[in-house]
Amino acid sequence: MTFLIELLTSDYPRDLLVGMVENFRIAAVALVLGLAVGAPIVFLQLLGRRWQRATAPVTGLMRAAPTFVVMFFLLNIIPKQFQLFGLEMSLSAALIVALSLVPYAAAYIVDNGRAALQGLRRGSRGEALLFLPNLVRAYVVLVMSSSAGVAIGVKEGVAVVLREADRFASTGEQMVVFAIGVFAFGAVFQLGFALVRMMMHLLSERGANAARP
Repeated sequence: MTFLIELLTSDYPRDLLVGMVENFRIAAVALVLGLAVGAPIVFLQLLGRRWQRATAPVTGLMRAAPTFVVMFFLLNIIPKQFQLFGLEMSLSAALIVALSLVPYAAAYIVDNGRAALQGLRRGSRGEALLFLPNLVRAYVVLVMSSSAGVAIGVKEGVAVVLREADRFASTGEQMVVFAIGVFAFGAVFQLGFALVRMMMHLLSERGANAARP
């Protein structure tokens, strides 16, 4: 108990929070870029079967792309320093992680965005609005997936947990450190999906009220 109190009053909780904010930031960038990539594909697919067939392989490839493989591919293929429109540019490790999550985010946007717009075309606003909780669900998954950044030195939440655990030789003390990290990430995960459930409940109630004569 004394060790737990000392750990909770140390810099570990603050550092863990700062690291998790980095997870949130990486996930937000990935989701925004996923929207930018996925939205045009959604509108192309709605133009007809020919466009659906043309874009299906792209969507399938994005859906199947492993985050770790994409991350290490980008890490090794993109120069640390490069020029864009005459400007010196560099990609941080955190941005590389965000880019590695874009294929998943874009494929998710395509699948759910197409369903939402098709529902809107049929006059079902409730079906279209389901896109919002699905977007929240995607963001939560991206937050958890951003922990892959620990493999390339990103100072996100999991990296903080591993660094803190490495300070202690006792397995019991390390387990306490890991338990706090699991609790912190689990709380975010549960909060996110609680928000999704609440939004789904509100939308279902709204749909039921709209269906009443």
